[in-house]
Amino acid sequence: MAWIRKNADAYARTGRSRYETSSLERRISVRSAIVLVGGEARRVNGMEKYFFKYLGKTFIERLIEALQPAVDEIILVAKDEEHCERFSHLYTARCVHDIRRGIGPIGGLHAGVAASRGDQLFVCACDMPCIDTRVVAALFEALGDYDAAIPSWDTEMLEPLHAVYRKAPLQRYLEHPPSLSLRSLVKHLNVTYVPIGQIQAIDPDLSTFTNINKLEDLEYLGRDDPA
Repeated sequence: MAWIRKNADAYARTGRSRYETSSLERRISVRSAIVLVGGEARRVNGMEKYFFKYLGKTFIERLIEALQPAVDEIILVAKDEEHCERFSHLYTARCVHDIRRGIGPIGGLHAGVAASRGDQLFVCACDMPCIDTRVVAALFEALGDYDAAIPSWDTEMLEPLHAVYRKAPLQRYLEHPPSLSLRSLVKHLNVTYVPIGQIQAIDPDLSTFTNINKLEDLEYLGRDDPA
């Protein structure tokens, strides 16, 4: 899908950051998916969003099913060893836990990247039960020689937790992140921004970006009861 390889003019960048990958690191590689499951879920009263059900399957089951055709391995990142036990029945995914705890998504990314064997990584949150396999594949294709391929609604609204990253530059950033902000991460990488309009050509309803932040959001999906 060469039509999503080029960066939009509005995001044109010059120069290279110290986190960018070298030409030797740019190669056809194993693809991994990292799913962050370690959030506190405060907005759903502490309930485990990944076990909510939609169309007869839990969110995490739907995520794994969607990701399997697009990647070579799936890694779940939980809070701790005890939390990992909640996913022991999912034989097609491997669970690891945070190494640096209590620092949000950056901590989950750090642990997931360290555990991954892929050089190209799709990253998402566990509350996205409608991720589209075709969109994931297109983001991998869009990566090209960039450090990351990130969907973009506009210059301010990005989807860094529904995006593809190259492992080496991401891992270098996460070793000593100057900020715990995902926006800072994006600014330090050589990113190609994939306009939402191009993703809509694959997923007309943009269902792939559906996320469940509170119980009321389940109504949008034609609610199944939480497990």
